[in-house]
Amino acid sequence: MKVDGVPYRTIWRGKTSGRVQIIDQTKLPFEFVSCELRSVRDAAIAISSMQVRGAPLIGATAAYGMCLAMEENASDDKIDSAYTELLATRPTAINLRWALDEMRAELKPLSSTHRVDAAYEKAAAICDEDAENCRQIGLHGLEIFRDLANKKSGPLNILTHCNAGWLACVDWGTATSPMYHAFDAGIDIHVWVDETRPRNQGAALTAWELGKHGIPHTIIADNTGGHLMQNGMVDVCITGSDRVVANGDVCNKIGTYLKALAADDNNIPFYVAIPFSTIDWNLPRGVGKVPIEERDSKEVTHMTGLATNGNIDTFQITSPGSPAANFAFDVTPARLITGLITERGAVAANALLDLYPEQKQSA
Repeated sequence: MKVDGVPYRTIWRGKTSGRVQIIDQTKLPFEFVSCELRSVRDAAIAISSMQVRGAPLIGATAAYGMCLAMEENASDDKIDSAYTELLATRPTAINLRWALDEMRAELKPLSSTHRVDAAYEKAAAICDEDAENCRQIGLHGLEIFRDLANKKSGPLNILTHCNAGWLACVDWGTATSPMYHAFDAGIDIHVWVDETRPRNQGAALTAWELGKHGIPHTIIADNTGGHLMQNGMVDVCITGSDRVVANGDVCNKIGTYLKALAADDNNIPFYVAIPFSTIDWNLPRGVGKVPIEERDSKEVTHMTGLATNGNIDTFQITSPGSPAANFAFDVTPARLITGLITERGAVAANALLDLYPEQKQSA
């Protein structure tokens, strides 16, 4: 995707330096800056601190973290220790484990002299595959949006939660990819952007993305979605996911479940866009089974923003001394989901195996 006319991915190797670069998402939307990852520790910190976030990008960053580990020491012990360190950074996003498994399987059979080059080749392939998968998700979602738009007059009003855009992936995004394709195809769309407390990924990141692409959008408080749905102001909901399990249950940013309930009550289609790397075939169901990350309570009690004096500052917004809980994700049961949009097409949430028949033996 492009920022002020310049194409970017969220993670890349410098053409001259060969260094791994990322967009520092903790600075957005007020500053657009990149930074360099020089070690496996840097990669782990970038993931845990949410300089990079979003399940597909977490996986891609972990893959490059393994590359950096091989530059430090291309031994079997280093593969294992880097795998363990990176896996511990975020417990919910399954793409993290998937990418690390892919990298370990690629590197372990090789001699140490070949591991650095092989690691970078594999990490680049993981990134290219993610970008293409997200492009395909967009094309499949485009047809859904086109069909919905043809059934009404005026703009197609889309509601999304959190950031499942190109900032959450390598390129295109998952939930946003159909939006980009629809807008570029000339379909009249408007996006309701949930602020997505407590980290405000919708207000800070999704809105920034859509604005850079010229897509009409409006930021709303998280609790506004139900009201909009009741009053005919939402035509379709679409989100991404950090983990989808075998029965189609979806784990995504906290608040997704509530939006799905409101959509179901108002007969509004609710779609979830995912690449295959977000599917966890080893869990039969999601509720009570997917590990839910609990983050620092300061994300709830404090907010960072642009102050009236022009400085970027952090402020406490809660009563001093009151404790806060910060559950980062919730699980939406498959029965509330109209369909999953993948790189292979769209399917009912409880029918994932129809798109991935190669998984039937292991399911």
